[in-house]
Amino acid sequence: MEKLASGFRINRAGDDAAGLAISENLKAQIRGLKQASRNAQDGISLVQVAEGSMNEISSILIRLRELSVQAASDTIGPVERQFLNVEYDQLVSEIDRISEGTEFNGTQLLAGVGSILDFQVGTRNNPEIDRISFDASKADANSAALGVNLTSVSDKASAQNALAAIDQAIVSVSAMRADFGAIQNRLQSTVSNIQVSVENMSAANSRIRDVDVAEETSEMTKNNILLQAGTSVLAQANSQANVALGLLNKSFQG
Repeated sequence: MEKLASGFRINRAGDDAAGLAISENLKAQIRGLKQASRNAQDGISLVQVAEGSMNEISSILIRLRELSVQAASDTIGPVERQFLNVEYDQLVSEIDRISEGTEFNGTQLLAGVGSILDFQVGTRNNPEIDRISFDASKADANSAALGVNLTSVSDKASAQNALAAIDQAIVSVSAMRADFGAIQNRLQSTVSNIQVSVENMSAANSRIRDVDVAEETSEMTKNNILLQAGTSVLAQANSQANVALGLLNKSFQG
């Protein structure tokens, strides 16, 4: 009855000491893996934050290139170039603002000041198996690191020179985005693998620890039948004894 009430075949060590030990170890592994999955998902969120900002920086660089191409042509004059240069300078400043302000839980992601970021995706302490690492110091996306901080479109020559710097910056940003994408894909694969492991371990733990409802119900039914049969036999025996006593009393009275 206790097993049916709890749903467990093993409620204490006395029920199955070896089975309990295995089950407890599986439970620890399952809970650790679930946390590892959450860690990996948090890592994906971190990468998505960085990628979102990198996407915006990439769009800004494309706009800077467009302004440079426009300013490099003699079809516009000095006054128009100054108007273009105002926008150009503002966009370069925006690159710095984005790179400095992109962070996750207090960790700057695009300022080139980060360290090695470890994502604990396993339940033990093996760096090659249980952790995925990312060197955040390589993700430096401010205007100086991209080589566009000193560029301008204030005159035709400057605009022409800016084109090469912007093209190189676009290549650098694309490389950083590729790194972020690779880490994100790896973390997503890790989450999927952990989920499979959790399902398999949970099934194994269930087979070891959970009660077989059909078997326990059958056993309980059998015991109830035996109990009822015993009670019925006792009741019949008591009834027959009462009849015998009644007959004896009548014979003595007669």
